[in-house]
Amino acid sequence: MTARGAAPLLVIGLDGATLDLVLPWAAEGRLPALQALMARGATARLRSTMPAATFPAWTSLVTGVNPGRHGVLDFTERVPGTYRVRFLNGSYRRVPALWTRLSAAGRRVAVLTVPATYPPEAVNGVMVSGFDSPLATAIDGSFVAPRSFWPEIRRLVGRLPFADFQEMTTGPGWHADARARLLDGVERRATLAAHLLGRERPDALMVVFGESDTVSHHFWRFHDPRSPRHVASEFGGAVREVYEALDAAVGRLVAAAPPDAAVAIVSDHGSGGAGERALHVNRRLAACGLLAVRPAGSRLGGAVRRAALAGVPTRLQGAILRRAQGAAGRLEGQHRFGGIDWTSTIAFSEELDYHPSVWLNVRGREPEGTVAPVDYLATRERVAAALEDWCDDTGRPVIARVWRREECVQGPYAERAPDLLLEPALVDGYSPSCLHSEGPGPALRTLEPEEHGGGRGRGMNGAHRRDGILILAGAGVRPAGALPGCDITDVLPTLIALAGLPVPDGLDGRPIAAALAASPTIDADPLAPAPAVPRPFDGEETRDVAARLAALGYLEPES
Repeated sequence: MTARGAAPLLVIGLDGATLDLVLPWAAEGRLPALQALMARGATARLRSTMPAATFPAWTSLVTGVNPGRHGVLDFTERVPGTYRVRFLNGSYRRVPALWTRLSAAGRRVAVLTVPATYPPEAVNGVMVSGFDSPLATAIDGSFVAPRSFWPEIRRLVGRLPFADFQEMTTGPGWHADARARLLDGVERRATLAAHLLGRERPDALMVVFGESDTVSHHFWRFHDPRSPRHVASEFGGAVREVYEALDAAVGRLVAAAPPDAAVAIVSDHGSGGAGERALHVNRRLAACGLLAVRPAGSRLGGAVRRAALAGVPTRLQGAILRRAQGAAGRLEGQHRFGGIDWTSTIAFSEELDYHPSVWLNVRGREPEGTVAPVDYLATRERVAAALEDWCDDTGRPVIARVWRREECVQGPYAERAPDLLLEPALVDGYSPSCLHSEGPGPALRTLEPEEHGGGRGRGMNGAHRRDGILILAGAGVRPAGALPGCDITDVLPTLIALAGLPVPDGLDGRPIAAALAASPTIDADPLAPAPAVPRPFDGEETRDVAARLAALGYLEPES
């Protein structure tokens, strides 16, 4: 039971949700549940990690520290001493999460589909882990702790999907199917969460819905008439429909929660439109004499793989990839870096659309490094200058800011981050797409009309923004209305304070005092960081994770 003076917690995550949509639609009466929470509580824009990527952002939100301290910097990380990558999971998180702290304090918790939580942890309650798991479409018993809860999930909702459709190729009929599946996913997740509120009577329940992110990526150009990629369509209301379904889910869960609950609505980042500009970072580095390429043909496998996957049912992609030769991490590394001549390269990019960045080819760190460690800082400034000086034909900067690694992440795992992180400049409010440099060509170009509806990995028409949402209401929350912007690391200490526990000192975030009815207590952290013994995916799991992330479009392993 919840301690005296503490509120039960209901934390609802809406991945990629933005106040740019919530505020006007709430004012129009389309989102009554969110409007009611904002009217009686506090609302702020929530500044995400840099970059605003799913795994590091959610992990920072639930730990209160930056990625350099919790250790989860992306879906993958570079394998030290190689040009390969490996896939991460929740066991790589080195700092206690919200549910870890509440469980240790004797509170009962329920945790549903929070990204970067596979494999599930043994908590004081129930956990269903998020989509970084070794399955291509939906959960199985390996997601669930205790596993005895798995048959009950099946009886209650049948399958529990993440995004059980491929997101790389969006041909005829795709959008109608995707919209229906997104709405169905919201309903199933809400049903399970409401059931747990009654079954478990937890002191805290956290659930994350991913549909707000997915619909923004693929339907933004239908929704936004100002988008350079806009096209009139029957799907013009799809983004709003998903937000309305999520609002109904919020209302359902608030009604099912104890009347004295503290409610938090959070997102890991926001969303916005993508324009017609395409960036090829490695081509820019090559043009500046910082990168050399090998003969053409080294990346043809990626095109073959995309063509093959387009005709393969999503449920079969994991099995097909399991039969591929070699480890998926090696294949992914070959796709990202296969065309680079390392002996003549100073800097290179992984060219990830959601995570634009640059590495230096450092001698002793990279296997064929060319940059002497003593020259690291000077060379990094040279590379940064080449990117900062990049302008379009009108003289507008292509990159708004080049971040040095230490400006974004600090802590024992900061060296896992790229040397430079790039913030591409918006054009009239729309972000560019960072795409792979598959052969020679311009570093900056305009997308062709047939590219405007591209799926993941091809320049989606909706993109991440750093400002997400925070709405607090209920017990222990001051009805403060609109607040100044907060940092994503401020969420954990604020929730701990609402739960009636002392806020651990030494976190990067601080309780949002303006939103709290009482001053929080700060005390020594009772939980030490976890020892560095992550549980890596085995070979089969690695290939399944690669298939899952490829189906989502975050990764493009070659076939």
